[in-house]
Amino acid sequence: MADPNGEPRRAAGVPKWVPAALRSMVIGGYPLVVYLGMTRWSPRTLALVLAAALLPGLVLRLREARREDLWPVLRVPLSLFGLFAVAALSGEQRLFMALPVLVNLGLLANFAASLRGPVSLVERFARLQEPDLPPGGPAYCRTWTWIWCGFFVANAAVSAGLALWAPVAWWTLYTGLLAYLLIGVMFTVEYVVRKATFRRFGDALPDRLLRRLLRA
Repeated sequence: MADPNGEPRRAAGVPKWVPAALRSMVIGGYPLVVYLGMTRWSPRTLALVLAAALLPGLVLRLREARREDLWPVLRVPLSLFGLFAVAALSGEQRLFMALPVLVNLGLLANFAASLRGPVSLVERFARLQEPDLPPGGPAYCRTWTWIWCGFFVANAAVSAGLALWAPVAWWTLYTGLLAYLLIGVMFTVEYVVRKATFRRFGDALPDRLLRRLLRA
C-alpha cells in the first residue's frame, strides 16, 4: 500500500528485484509445469499448483502498490485464476496451454496501441537508454515496433496451433525454449541493424567487434 505521503511502500526486507524475479521464474517455468501437470496430475491439482506459484509475487506487488494501482495489479492474476478454475472444473487440460497465446496478444496490443501515438513503444524503451536519439531514430523505432507486432502475431499463432493440435511435448519445447531463442534472435538482429544504420558504437566488446566488421 502507500505511506501517508502517497509514495509506494515496499515490503520490509524485500529487495526491489524480488517481484520481477518471481514473475520471470513463473513465466519461464510455466511450460514445464504444465507439461508435468498434464502428463502426471489431474487438472485440479495442476490448477492449484499454478495458482500457488502466482501467489507470492502477487502478494509482494499488492503490498507495495498504491490504492489506485490495485486494479492494474490484480487484473492479470485474476484473469489467470479464472482460466485455471475453468480448466479445473471442465477437465479441459489444454486451457492451461492458452497462457503463451494470451501473453503474446497482450504484448501485441501494447505495441500496436503505441503506433497510434507520436511515440512508439520501441522508442520509449530506446530513450530510457539513449535520451537523444540520432536523426531518423524515431522512424527506425516505429519500424521495429511494427516488426515486433508481426513477431507477436506469428508467435501467438504458432503457440495456439500447438496448444490445439500438437502433443504437449511439442508445445512445451516451443513455448519453453524455442520462442525465447527466437526473441533472442530478434534482439540480436535489431542490435546489428541499429549499429549498421546509425554507426554509434560504445566500448563494450560487441560494439568493438561490430565496429571492425562494419568498417571492413
